[in-house]
Amino acid sequence: MDWTLRIDPTDDTRYIAVRSKGHALIHEPRTNKGTAFTRDKLGLHGVLPPAISTLDQQLERTYENFLAAPTPIAKHVNLIALQDRNEVLFFRLLLAHIDEMMPIVYTPTVGEACERFSHLYRRPRGLYIGFDQRGHIADVLRNSGVNDPSVIVVTDGERILGLGDQGAGGMGIPIGKLCLYTLCAGIPPTTTLPVMLDAGTENEERLADPLYLGLRRRLVRGAEYQAFVDEFVEAVCTVCPGALLQWEDFLKENAITQLERFRDRLPSFNDDIQGTAAVALAGMLGSLRITGGSLRDQRLLLAGAGASSQGIAQLFVAGLVDEGATPAEAHAAVSMIDRGGLVVRGRAGLEGFKVDFARAPDESAGWKVRDRAHMTLEEIVDNLRPTILVGTSTTRGLFDEGVVRAMARHVARPLILPLSNPTSKCECTPAEALRWSEGRAIVATGSPFAPVEHGGRVHRIGQCNNTFIFPGVGLGAWVGRVRRISDAMFLDAARTVAAAVTEEDLAAGSVFPPLSRIRDVSHAIACAVIRRAVSEGQSRADLLEGPGGGLEERVREAMWFPEYLPLRFEE
Repeated sequence: MDWTLRIDPTDDTRYIAVRSKGHALIHEPRTNKGTAFTRDKLGLHGVLPPAISTLDQQLERTYENFLAAPTPIAKHVNLIALQDRNEVLFFRLLLAHIDEMMPIVYTPTVGEACERFSHLYRRPRGLYIGFDQRGHIADVLRNSGVNDPSVIVVTDGERILGLGDQGAGGMGIPIGKLCLYTLCAGIPPTTTLPVMLDAGTENEERLADPLYLGLRRRLVRGAEYQAFVDEFVEAVCTVCPGALLQWEDFLKENAITQLERFRDRLPSFNDDIQGTAAVALAGMLGSLRITGGSLRDQRLLLAGAGASSQGIAQLFVAGLVDEGATPAEAHAAVSMIDRGGLVVRGRAGLEGFKVDFARAPDESAGWKVRDRAHMTLEEIVDNLRPTILVGTSTTRGLFDEGVVRAMARHVARPLILPLSNPTSKCECTPAEALRWSEGRAIVATGSPFAPVEHGGRVHRIGQCNNTFIFPGVGLGAWVGRVRRISDAMFLDAARTVAAAVTEEDLAAGSVFPPLSRIRDVSHAIACAVIRRAVSEGQSRADLLEGPGGGLEERVREAMWFPEYLPLRFEE
């Protein structure tokens, strides 16, 4: 259906100009108001029940239906069906119940949605670019139906959350991420584009499934794979030159390669690396408002050494250097463990970035351990005495009672961040961390958890959720037409989130603000990103000026809010 957003020059009010009437209005989710439609002039007499609902009544009805769904995945399907028929009502409902519904539209429920994607599929959304379409990717991109995209989120489905290769089912992640861009930062939903790069799958269950919707072939690797990605990026630069490109849930080696290969070619970032790093650093900075001291006093141990850990380590180092530490001092404050144990220099097959954070091989010579070649995490904690323990391992139970008690033996208020998601992959639960530390641990998690009562006190568990970071970064990049996304922007974003934590939040034990304030946080991050971009020569300086509040007002005006606009029929 043909429709256009317009502004009436007589009074500056916004409206939607449509060139169709009747059923076409109802079947287009961006113009559909459902039972809130008035019937005059739009050809809707008799098409809808006679009663005209208010938006509040529609919210009551849709929330009632949401609650009636028996399981989280059923609730997910219910919400996606609403999104497919009435976009305004969908986002308004999410805003009204953001704490309850964000875990349904994204983690942890989106993991199951990806696993069952081919069986739950209802309606097309986004763009599927297959390896068999190489040579014509620009033409495929022109077929997206989105003119001048603001944000493109792309995955190849190979490393979905902690679930691994989900093939075409990975499309659930870009769809979910872009939902959060709109919900949390007001990026207009009509400008967002989810993309699935389908280069095959190694998931035997998917390949054997007769209903599987992806390419039924083994994953393409090496030079052919890279040429496929290269053509996609060139197509984005040609067809969508103003878009921000977010890389999402690629295998570690590919994630790092694509970020470094293209970050100077177009505005792009990898949320698994940079977004996770910024939100983890925000949690560290927030915890310091409880414990006192500075970031330079902290010692960081990362359990897991994938792309997320690399990003966390590098941004932590950047934060220390910004506070006056030398690069050598900053690197010395970081340690990692992976499947091979403590990462030490000289170990065979050590990947490039791990070398930067590897410990000296003779450092453990004086440690008290049972078997130096197979040290436990508890023994590593006892000897390194970190103040911060971060989990990105996707190993449930890795932070067991011995590990948490070791953290608490050496630090009065240890910060423990079990970040792996979905919930089934979390290194420990908040209740376990608080119980084993006698209530002294400061805990934030990657997945949502209910408040925990311990020692007569209720602890609100802050979610170390990338959602506090990437929507605001995307909003700033879009409004500011930022040409390059720098690491410093993520450092600024982390500080902005930490500054948004109130004394009431801290008193409740949370080092993150509640989701109810996330649009304000995203607005502040967007302004910080644009200021940094201007200082780096990556955006126009005049964006900082202007009447009516300047930059802050410019960003606020750009944020879409879900409300019904008048429809006017035009011949």
